[in-house]
Amino acid sequence: MRGLRVYLLLAGAAFRSEFQYRGNLFINIIGGLFYQGVGLAFIWAVLDRFGEVGGWGLSEIAFLYGLRLTAHGLWLVPGHQLIHVDEVVVEGEYDRYLIRPVSPLVQLLTRRLRLSALGDLVGGFVLLAIASARAPVDWSPGAVGFLLLAVVGGALVEGSLQLAASGLAFRMKKVTPIKFAIDMIFSDFGNYPLKIFGSAAGFGLTFVFPLAFVAYLPATVLLDREEELAVPAWLGWGAPAVGVLLMYAAYRFWEHQSRHYESSGH
Repeated sequence: MRGLRVYLLLAGAAFRSEFQYRGNLFINIIGGLFYQGVGLAFIWAVLDRFGEVGGWGLSEIAFLYGLRLTAHGLWLVPGHQLIHVDEVVVEGEYDRYLIRPVSPLVQLLTRRLRLSALGDLVGGFVLLAIASARAPVDWSPGAVGFLLLAVVGGALVEGSLQLAASGLAFRMKKVTPIKFAIDMIFSDFGNYPLKIFGSAAGFGLTFVFPLAFVAYLPATVLLDREEELAVPAWLGWGAPAVGVLLMYAAYRFWEHQSRHYESSGH
């Protein structure tokens, strides 16, 4: 609890600092919304031309897209500073983190709070809300609860991969290409039903790179499409738990790799 309290205090200070530039913040949020809107418009154009993608209609694809984007925004708002881990390690900024009585990871995450990432979160939430009203989902209290857990679990899955990749910076120094590759895989494949990519790719994007656990598997559960899965249906129900396990493993990996940090001498 103390660690959470410290994080909230530091995040609050970073929030107040970032909020001083409201005009720039507003422009960045609008830019994020526009970028995601272009992606959705492309999917709409494809569906308008072909009607369905892998048997999924527009409302179902929009629901999948909204679920994936909301999870993405939910991890990106608090975890955006992982993007700068190369800079922090190479320039020796991490030295200062080690002599303070606060977790170095918490200090990294709160060095700044880029509220521009709210564009992804707001866009995902709005799209998910609209799609939820149109998608063929039986909205029982249990389904609503599972949806909330799925969003959090999806954020933990994506965040865990980015945290694990960030941990490699203590050995490799430059890990930005790896982190961008992870982000591209989520962006390029995460908005579509994985069945359209074939069985081999579907297996790889489930058990090698756990993309399926972010949105596709939870969406098949909520849309009652488990029959199309090439994996046991219980994996869909267990997707939020997978996020928790992966984040725990990623954090332990980060801690282990951080022992190999070598000061730059700056």
